[in-house]
Amino acid sequence: MRRAREASGARAASGGRAASEGGAKRHRPWLRLPRLSALRLSALRLSALRLPRSRRGRRLAVQGLMALCVLALLPATWMRLGADARVGTTADAPAREVAMVFGAGLWKGRPTPYLAHRLDAAAELYRTGKVKVVLVTGDNSRVEYDEPDAMRAYLTGRGVPDDRIVSDYAGFDSWDSCVRAKKIFGVDRAVLVSQGFHIHRATTLCRSAGIDAYGVAVDEPRDATWYYGGTRELAASGKAALDALFRPDPRFLGPQEAGVAEALASALP
Repeated sequence: MRRAREASGARAASGGRAASEGGAKRHRPWLRLPRLSALRLSALRLSALRLPRSRRGRRLAVQGLMALCVLALLPATWMRLGADARVGTTADAPAREVAMVFGAGLWKGRPTPYLAHRLDAAAELYRTGKVKVVLVTGDNSRVEYDEPDAMRAYLTGRGVPDDRIVSDYAGFDSWDSCVRAKKIFGVDRAVLVSQGFHIHRATTLCRSAGIDAYGVAVDEPRDATWYYGGTRELAASGKAALDALFRPDPRFLGPQEAGVAEALASALP
């Protein structure tokens, strides 16, 4: 199977970050400003955070804070309500040709527990015949960090044939993964696999990218990682809403790939 590593451009870009020695010695006028003691800085911060003295001022401040909270929650609420009917378990998932697994980090070159659980669900979908091909999408912007290859190795160890796995090496975020699945790999219908705190956003984004998507929510214990992921979703949902609205091109698009079509052809009896 042909594997084009589209993220090679991202690797090359990361190699030119070194600054010249002369730049560090340029004139920096802000260094001449008087230094404030830690005590004075703390006092300035407290005075900046002090509530208005009048009752009307305090009421307006509280109302403004409440309005900001509502605005922050709107994108996540919209995505949850919009995708809720299309999210379930591996047993609920409809039969689709392609399962799509989003990267979730590596630890010492191997999938993190959260990513491993996503891959376990994808392997179950394959074993039960609900999908024929697994598209693994993740980050390979650095030579030493390769999510798709680690995901492939994990899946083959769980019984998924290597020729039924397709790798997307430029899935830098959920929107990029969805757009590339549609435009580069030609995926029209897919079962998405991720944790519950992420799957509604992923399903909404892939539907906005033109994919008829159903999301499988992988169960996880309510540990610190789960709560961190849920909190992170509040900020990520804001960006996702903008992506769904304006539909920008992914960071790296590249030429079309035949990997999914070839894998599906190999699955024919």
